[in-house]
Amino acid sequence: MINITNLSKSFGKLSVLENLDLEIKEGGIFAILGPNGSGKTTLIKCLLGMVIPDKGTISINDKSILKKWDYRNELNYLPQIANFPANLSVNELIDMVKDLRPKTANETELIAHFGLEPFLKKKLGHLSGGTKQKVNIVLTFMFDSQLIILDEPTTGLDPVSLIHLKELIRREKEKGKTILITSHIMSFVDDTADEIVFLLDGKIYFKGSVSQLKERTKETNLENAIAKLITE
Repeated sequence: MINITNLSKSFGKLSVLENLDLEIKEGGIFAILGPNGSGKTTLIKCLLGMVIPDKGTISINDKSILKKWDYRNELNYLPQIANFPANLSVNELIDMVKDLRPKTANETELIAHFGLEPFLKKKLGHLSGGTKQKVNIVLTFMFDSQLIILDEPTTGLDPVSLIHLKELIRREKEKGKTILITSHIMSFVDDTADEIVFLLDGKIYFKGSVSQLKERTKETNLENAIAKLITE
C-alpha cells in the first residue's frame, strides 16, 4: 500500500526525518506515534504532499506520489484542528466539501451516527469544539477511499462520541481500508491499532503489534510500554 524509502527532511539545520524506510501493508489500523519533535507530523505531511522531502521516495500502490496531486482523491484526511469558516452552517460546509471532491458522498448515516441533526443549520462559529470535531469526522468519512489518515481524531470528543468513532474506524477496517492514526491517547491506540510505528529523532525506533511492544518492554499497559521504549 505505502512504501517509503530513504526519506529525509530538514528545516534549516534541524533534521526532522533521517533516511526513513517504512512499508505499510494494505488493510488495517496503524498508529504513528512519537514524542513531540519526533517527525511524525512531517511524515504525515509528506504523505499528503504538504511537505516535499529533501530526498527519498514515497509510493502508494506502487505509484510515486512526490510532486503529484491526483492521488489525494483516493485518500481521506482528518486534520488535528477543525478550523472551519465561522459564518457557514454545518449543512453549507458539507455541501461545499461535496462540491470540491469528485466523489459521491454518503453523509446521512454519519450525521445520524454522531447525532448531528440538531446542528445542521447552526453556524460553525457557534458550535463547541467537540461538535466541530464530529463535523470534521463526517467530512472525512463521507467519501469512500482506501487510505484514511486521522491526525488526533479523539480531540474534544465525549465518551459516547469516542465509542462511535471507534465503531466507525473498525467498520472501515472490515472493508479492507488502510487507516493511519496519530494520537497521544494511548488507551485509544491500545483499543484500535493493529500495529504501531514509533518514531524517535526522525527514525523508526519500533514497528510491530501492540502485543509485541508490551512483550519487548515487559509492560502490560501501553502508556508504560511507550515510556519505557523511549528510555531504552
